[in-house]
Amino acid sequence: MAGMQNLVWHLKFSLACFVVACISCIASLTHAGSDMIAKNQHLSDGQTLVSAEGNFVLGFFSPPNSTNRYVGIWYGRVSLKTVVWVANRGRPLTDSNGELALNGDGSLVIVDRGSGYIVVSYGSASNANTTAKLLDNGNFILSEGNDGSSGRILWQSFENPTDTILPGMKLGLNLKTKQNHVLTSWRSEEDPSPGVYSFGANPNSTTQFFIWQDETIYWKTEIFSKNTLLPQLEINTANLQLRFKHLFNYSYITNEDEQYFTYSLYYHDVISRLVLDSYGKIKQYEWSEELEKWNILWTFPRDICDVYAPCGVNGICDANSSIPCKCSQGFEPVSPRKWESGDWSDGCQRRVKLKCGDEVGFLQLRNLEVPYLTPFQDGWGSDIKQCEAACRQDCLCTAYVSANESKCLFWYNDMFYLQENYSGVHVDEDVFIKVAALELDGHKKKRKALTVVAVMLPLLVFSLFIFYFWRRKKMEIAKRKELLQLELPTEIIATSEFNSINAFRKHQHGSDMQLFSFSTIAAATNNFSMANKLGEGGFGPVYMGKLYQGQEIAVKRLSRTSKQGLVEFTNEIKLIAKLQHKNLVRLLGCSIHGEEKMLIYEYMPNNSLDSFLFDVGKQRILDWGRRVSIIEGIARGLLYLHNYSRLRVIHRDLKASNILLDGEMNPKISDFGMARIFGLNESVACTGRIAGTRGYMSPEYAMKGLFSEKSDVFSFGVLLLEIITGERSTSFNRLDCSLNFLGYAWEMWKNDNVELLMDPALKDSTSAHSIKRYIQVALLCVQESAVDRPTMLGVMSMLRNEAATLLNPRQPAFSYLSKEVEDNLPKKNSHGGCSANIVTISDLEPR
Repeated sequence: MAGMQNLVWHLKFSLACFVVACISCIASLTHAGSDMIAKNQHLSDGQTLVSAEGNFVLGFFSPPNSTNRYVGIWYGRVSLKTVVWVANRGRPLTDSNGELALNGDGSLVIVDRGSGYIVVSYGSASNANTTAKLLDNGNFILSEGNDGSSGRILWQSFENPTDTILPGMKLGLNLKTKQNHVLTSWRSEEDPSPGVYSFGANPNSTTQFFIWQDETIYWKTEIFSKNTLLPQLEINTANLQLRFKHLFNYSYITNEDEQYFTYSLYYHDVISRLVLDSYGKIKQYEWSEELEKWNILWTFPRDICDVYAPCGVNGICDANSSIPCKCSQGFEPVSPRKWESGDWSDGCQRRVKLKCGDEVGFLQLRNLEVPYLTPFQDGWGSDIKQCEAACRQDCLCTAYVSANESKCLFWYNDMFYLQENYSGVHVDEDVFIKVAALELDGHKKKRKALTVVAVMLPLLVFSLFIFYFWRRKKMEIAKRKELLQLELPTEIIATSEFNSINAFRKHQHGSDMQLFSFSTIAAATNNFSMANKLGEGGFGPVYMGKLYQGQEIAVKRLSRTSKQGLVEFTNEIKLIAKLQHKNLVRLLGCSIHGEEKMLIYEYMPNNSLDSFLFDVGKQRILDWGRRVSIIEGIARGLLYLHNYSRLRVIHRDLKASNILLDGEMNPKISDFGMARIFGLNESVACTGRIAGTRGYMSPEYAMKGLFSEKSDVFSFGVLLLEIITGERSTSFNRLDCSLNFLGYAWEMWKNDNVELLMDPALKDSTSAHSIKRYIQVALLCVQESAVDRPTMLGVMSMLRNEAATLLNPRQPAFSYLSKEVEDNLPKKNSHGGCSANIVTISDLEPR
């Protein structure tokens, strides 16, 4: 009895094991013949998904001669295994243990037991219940839901193509997501990893498609004007043309959401695919069931001449020739050695460069594909002659085509994509390329005739040469008679007239100064128009001008009633021509014509210092660092004049309006009309003709006519205080005190209230100690006695050496200016305000 019970128990156990084994077997074979994967299910290597009607299969595969494993889609009804999509083309599996699965969060992944998993697509953040399904059109989709027939599509292989476009796929731009769907070739026929070629819409112009080789354009379609992608399709035989017309419906669709190319088949039993192969060619295939092979219906690019610029710039390609690339008449290879070796990439260049105004002609190139892929512009013309005339008159035009009865196409740069003996759809017009006339056959014959004439008539040429110089000499003599004569003596200038222009040139030998003609300056200033006028001072107006080379200049045009007389004019020319320093304005030359006298200076775009210093809106541009730079630049310029120039020069009219600022705010001292040259042993001079500006003149010069280097030091001290305070010394006024500008500065410094002196624009400056030191230096410069004032060499030392101990200044001159003294000083002229914008002009008043 016990034995019978054991037997029954063993039978029950065996039956249970059998049932479990059957269930496991059934579970493992769930996906064999199924078209989808549900959540927490997987597809193992060796298993496949098959679409509903068996058109496509998804599973693991290895390319020929490779052991790597990939997840891909291939045809189910084609005997030759043809892969149309690869999931992990950049990350193959190395063994057969991989699985394609939907994990817990609904993501589609490839499980690599050796190195983790590869995410094909992430699931929905809001719904982890997803299904992956292979559709009968070859599209593999990931969607929300359990059965794959309902729910939002989260991802699809049609929007992530590899190298193949199947009917119904879209290739182009999604305007909402900004995604550009492109094909990328296999690296080789046995390696599905991404290759060097890609095909897709031009992201900058979606009406055109490119093939790229890496990032370089390799081939272009034409620009689409209708709902067709490939207007240049060519079918060679009539039977194939008829069949092709009834097989495919190519479309280019554009709307507010998308712009893309797609195609469909008129017959469902036709199997066709469009592929970008590993050689960079786009091919349309059709499966032949009878022959059991793929037939190629068309291919682009067709040949070497069909790719972008195979012969470089201006090169012409002929696919029917044994040497496909050549240069046309009037052109030659850019790199002859490379050209001879078969490397035509550098292209061709003109033998004779085109210059505007030169005689040109047009080389007619027949049976040439119009280079629509090189940028061009449309124009209007009723015939070829009008197109040629328009291109001939436009110096930038390089070629033209008369497209139809009322339209011309013009090119303005080097041309690419020129094809000879082209048999495509755009051969209706000849291309006319502009070349130098001497490159044309007819012009070469004329040139030979002219050469013969030139050889036979040498005496005539020589006679013309002699006549030219005789005529030129005669014109120079006539021009000299029209000009006032000029002489620049060392000490005294005659007050009658100048002696001769030759004397001027002889005196200026070795300098860079030019003598400009009146007509040149008139043209540069637009005939002295009001629009060019920069300002006006006591000596006359100042104009901005531009020479024909483009150089900008400032022109001081001395009026006939100008207070700057012959002495000052000559003095300024003589001085500045010999002075060269980066902190001195440069005199370019002068112009003398009849009673007209003009000085030509370099143009200073930032005008004069006073236009910034005394303008509330511009004061903040001058921070303390920039003001220090300007102060030191002025000091260097004065030091050069006093100590280091070829001549010892006293400026006598240093003021804010005579400090010009270049484009980088570097200061330059200008207006040398009042300057005087000192001998080596001369320290003080006296004059009865006092010139200068009230507020800047030293007491000994203003009252006695005595001037020296210390006169310039005094003016520098006043200017230094103006730069620190932002106040104009000549118009200083305080209702609460009777002190003038210098007196007020003295009282503030003496009572340790220097912060009241500072320009409000400097109130936030962290350099209060430095500013106080500069005020002390300024007060040392404006002391009443010239003996007490430092030299400019001493001033430079005090400015640069902050560790040096400074002397205490004595009370400055003119601290309490009496009415009598004030009336005896030169007054401001009637012009007031700021001086001329570029070249400043001082006031001249008799003592």
